[in-house]
Amino acid sequence: MLLLLRCQGIAKNYGDLKVLKKVDLSIGIGEKIGLVGCNGAGKTTLANIIFGKEKCDQGTITYYKQNLKIGYLLQATSYTENNFNDMLKENYNQFEIGNFFEVTSWLGLDKVQEWDSNRFSGLSGGERTKLALANIWVTNPDLLILDEPTNHMDFTGVEWLITELNKFRGAVLVISHDRYFLDQVVNRIVELEDGKINNYYGNYSYYREEKIRRYENQMHQYEVQKKEEKKLEEEIVQLKQWAKKANKDAREKARRKGVLKGGKEFYRVKAKKLDRRVKSKIKQLEKLKKEGISKPKEEPEIIFEFNRSNKRGRRIIEVKNLKKSYGDKILFRDSSFYILYGDRIALFGPNGCGKTTLIKILLGEEKADSGSIWVSPSVKIGYLSQDVLDLNEEETPLEAMKTIKGNYNTEVRTLLANMGFDEAMLKKPIGQLSLGERTRIKLADLILQNNEVLILDEPTNHLDLYTRTQLEKTLEKYNGTIILVSHDRYFLEKISEKLLVFQDGKVNRLEKGFKEYIEKIEDKKDEDGYNIGEEKMVIETKMAYLVSELSKLSEDDPEYARLDEEYKQLVKKRNSLK
Repeated sequence: MLLLLRCQGIAKNYGDLKVLKKVDLSIGIGEKIGLVGCNGAGKTTLANIIFGKEKCDQGTITYYKQNLKIGYLLQATSYTENNFNDMLKENYNQFEIGNFFEVTSWLGLDKVQEWDSNRFSGLSGGERTKLALANIWVTNPDLLILDEPTNHMDFTGVEWLITELNKFRGAVLVISHDRYFLDQVVNRIVELEDGKINNYYGNYSYYREEKIRRYENQMHQYEVQKKEEKKLEEEIVQLKQWAKKANKDAREKARRKGVLKGGKEFYRVKAKKLDRRVKSKIKQLEKLKKEGISKPKEEPEIIFEFNRSNKRGRRIIEVKNLKKSYGDKILFRDSSFYILYGDRIALFGPNGCGKTTLIKILLGEEKADSGSIWVSPSVKIGYLSQDVLDLNEEETPLEAMKTIKGNYNTEVRTLLANMGFDEAMLKKPIGQLSLGERTRIKLADLILQNNEVLILDEPTNHLDLYTRTQLEKTLEKYNGTIILVSHDRYFLEKISEKLLVFQDGKVNRLEKGFKEYIEKIEDKKDEDGYNIGEEKMVIETKMAYLVSELSKLSEDDPEYARLDEEYKQLVKKRNSLK
């Protein structure tokens, strides 16, 4: 494979904290790489160094293409209203060509060229990501770096991105904890652990299986080695005892022969051999300990538990004829639904449909245009917002928790320790923590409140794979009420049992979970018995063929333009089936 760039010996420190230690990473032309690791492992730091946004302390980056063009999608929290106004101005002159606005349209954002400043000021996290992605996409980069691209993004956007990345001829380095997305897109996983790189040639599912296999293999070798070390130690003790006895016997024999002065050395031949064997065994043991197999590092264990309650079945929220709009844009109208205690209900709909707005209305932070809302005054509600930048960046995690418990007691310290915060991290300013670590602080805050209702707005955003898995397990055991907004497909399938679906300007309650809902849509038949799922399969087969044909052609080839247009029409047709 032809190389696009190579990182050699990259090291980066922040004060005493060593984030990257001699990172070696090669990226080939057309490679699709997933960069994974724990929160705070240095993934974004490495991406910044490759892009040129930060400088490394040691090491070199070699670029094998002149004027290498890198497109870098930052996390949605990095973009401001001014960024998007600038994007619109930069791309407006290209409207006739349709590049930027065509991509935004494919992503589900209609008539962006007509948006005013009020529309930009009210962008959802997913809409921010889509606009930034479109702006980068039209530059046709040689290397695309995507930092958590599916955070906040709805299913239309995620599917478009999966399809286009599989067709994209450049290289991709994606930082993501979205398991479904990684499975569909990447062909190599690069794990950043303890400041160094481990390679796994396959998608996310292969990576998980291979990581377990490597761990078990290394643990087996380590255990065999420990047995060998124990055996050597026992042999050394035995040989030392024999050597001691041989020395004593040589002295006694020389005394009996009456040649104590010179005879002692004469009769010490056996003792000397034993002494040499002792030294040899000691060197062998030292080498084994120094150069042998190290104990494999266990995956970080994140432990947290929400309170439980046995109240179930009664209504805690009642909504009737709700309407909410911003200017000319109606989010939802004539919407009525209820939520029972113990419901595990997910809000489902495209970016900008009003999911977060509905949550704020339920919490009393925003007012509806019309309709009535009743929320039981007897239930305690906890809210995890998707905003991770609202914490005081000058405070430490312990100081942030002080507002909840009043002091730094054992309960707070134990909880934060269970969530992966060691003593050094507890003393750091929050401004030095990763977005995932900040999310864990907010989850700890939520746990200590002992709520009966959890409203979780994109709770898995920024969380690493280990923490996501533990959060899933914890919420599966929780028997209070869960109101959930998420675009993590695996997470939704595990947690949701009911849905509030935003469709055609209304919010409707469905008595089914996300997995059942999606499966039914994909297998839905029309009145004539036509199977939409089968038609979708035929279309995707044609799309796969076209991707294969496009990969054989250069973009200057007239046939490339024809096939590319045919591919876009198939994408449009497939999306219309949904």
